[in-house]
Parts: sequence; C-alpha cells; structure tokens
Amino acid sequence: MTIYDISKKAGVSIATVSRVLNGSDKVRPATRKKVMDIIEKYDYTPNAFARGMGLRSLQTIGILCADSSDLFLAKAVFYLEQELQANGYESLLCCTGYNLDIKKSYLDLILSKKVDGIILVGSNFIGTSEDENQYIKDISSQVPIMLLNAAFDYPNVYSTLCDDYTSMYEITTSMMESGIKDILYLYNSNSYSGLKKLSGFKAAMEKQNIPDYEKRILFYDGDPQQMDDVAAYIDRFAKKKPSFHGVIASEDQLAIGAMKYARGRGLRVPEDLSVIGYNNSMLTTCCTPELTSVDNRLETQTHQLVATLLGVLAGEEMPKKSIFSGKLVKRGTTLF
Repeated sequence: MTIYDISKKAGVSIATVSRVLNGSDKVRPATRKKVMDIIEKYDYTPNAFARGMGLRSLQTIGILCADSSDLFLAKAVFYLEQELQANGYESLLCCTGYNLDIKKSYLDLILSKKVDGIILVGSNFIGTSEDENQYIKDISSQVPIMLLNAAFDYPNVYSTLCDDYTSMYEITTSMMESGIKDILYLYNSNSYSGLKKLSGFKAAMEKQNIPDYEKRILFYDGDPQQMDDVAAYIDRFAKKKPSFHGVIASEDQLAIGAMKYARGRGLRVPEDLSVIGYNNSMLTTCCTPELTSVDNRLETQTHQLVATLLGVLAGEEMPKKSIFSGKLVKRGTTLF
C-alpha cells in the first residue's frame, strides 16, 4: 500500500491523506475516520508522511541533477539547497548523467534514504514516452516528486517551470520585427525544455510566413561548454547553407560560440550579426559585447518549488504547476 492507494480507496486527495498522517486539525472527523479505517485495514506503514503516526521525519530532501558542471543546473542546486536549509531541511545530491537506467538507480538509492521528498532538477528527467516516465510514476506513489524546469501531470508530482515556448516565440518575433528574418536557431537538447523552445521558434517563423526557415535550424551534438568547437561547427554550416544575420541560441554557451564564430569571420556584433542567448547566466557579462539573453527566473522558480514542497509535506493543497514568464535582458549583442 502507498499513500496514493489510500487516497483512491478512501475517495480523498493525497493531500487529505497527508493531513491525516500529520495529525492536522483541518480534516473533518468523518473524513479522518475513513482514511484511518483504510490504513488499519491494509496495515499501511507510512514513510515520509509519517509524522502524525509517531515516526520521526529525517527532514531531508533528495536532489537529482544530470550534470553539476552545467551552469544552469549548478545554480539551481545552489538556490535549492539555500532554500531548504533556511527551512530546516538538509539535502542529498546525486548527479545522474543522462542515461535512463542510471537515473532510475539513483532515484531508488535516494528513496532508500527515507527522504521526505525528491527534487528532479532539469527537464531531461521527463521523457517523450510513457515507458520513459514510468519510474517517476512509481516513485511518486511514495514521496512527492518536484520537477524544476519541466512539467508532468501525475498524482503527487508538482512542476515549476519557465514558459520556454512563449519566451522563445516572443524573442524570435522581436528579432524579426527589428528587420532580421534570416535567423539561425542553434540548440543542443531534445529535453522537455529544449523541445518547448524549438516549438516556440518554429511557431514564430511560421506566423511570419518565413520560407525555408527549417534550413537554419542547427542541432549541435556536442559539449556546449566547448565554445570554440561550437564556433567551428557554425562556421562549417555557414559555408554550405543559406546566410543568416541573426542567431538565437537555446543556451548562453551556444550564443557565446556564435559570437566567437562572428569574430573569426570578421563580423561585427550586433551590426552584422545579432545574437540572443538563453538562461541569463554569468556568461552574459563575461564577453564583449555583453550578451542579450532570456532570464528564465531561476531563483524565483526554486523559491516557488520549495514553498510548494513544504506545503505538500504539511498536508496543504498546493498548485500542481507553477509557470513563470521569461524576460529578455537586452545588452550589447542586439540593436532592438
């Protein structure tokens, strides 16, 4: 038996079951009795939600990310740990890589540590098929699963993310309205977030009836932190494909690579080539000119995610999905 099974059999929400297990006084006596009857009938032994049953919580949250060297993921983990510590929780961190079987193994390992909840940092934890996401469904029946920068609709799974689709649509439209319609789109991931960004770019191009725009969509299958390699990759593309006067990149690292390409070609940024990055990382102010980029509100996202998690653990009804709008931070690589 899991808390999810109890909620189904009792005909109440998971949050209500959690309130009963936490000894909350916000549950009607009749509802409390219904839940307790199910618990006694099936001899349920609560795990992370067991404070009201006399079992002590370890006040610990599991955090999983794919790669701690990634600027976005590393910053997210930093913010999350700060928020958790401020609220009396410790954290256990595992770096899983991108292999699905290894992700499953680490998730089982974290769960064995009797954590109160699990945070999955980054959109790569959500796959495109039911089979790829089954491991999240299985674990969510035991503890709350919090997704950062991704969304998945399932009981006891809570999502906090930036609206990457709309953000990419808007910045692409802005670049076209400035007069640049031959835009190269550079990306390196088919994750949940990566596909949302790509869809936003395509939608904006189609809205403006730009012909053959797909010829300027370039997937970089390498390490985006090797920016000289990114520059060389764009250069090889530029020698064979249609010309372009704007670059929109799904990550700041890729955008810096585009600026290196421009310098190697003797192009002026932004006069000859406009460049926009994404994530508004520390790299944006470490180059000349400074990089225009989309701020995906990472600190705000992490604050909301932890607030949602704490509410769930307290047995409160919390939003299943929290979405924030990205904001374009204009710097020296664009003229608009």
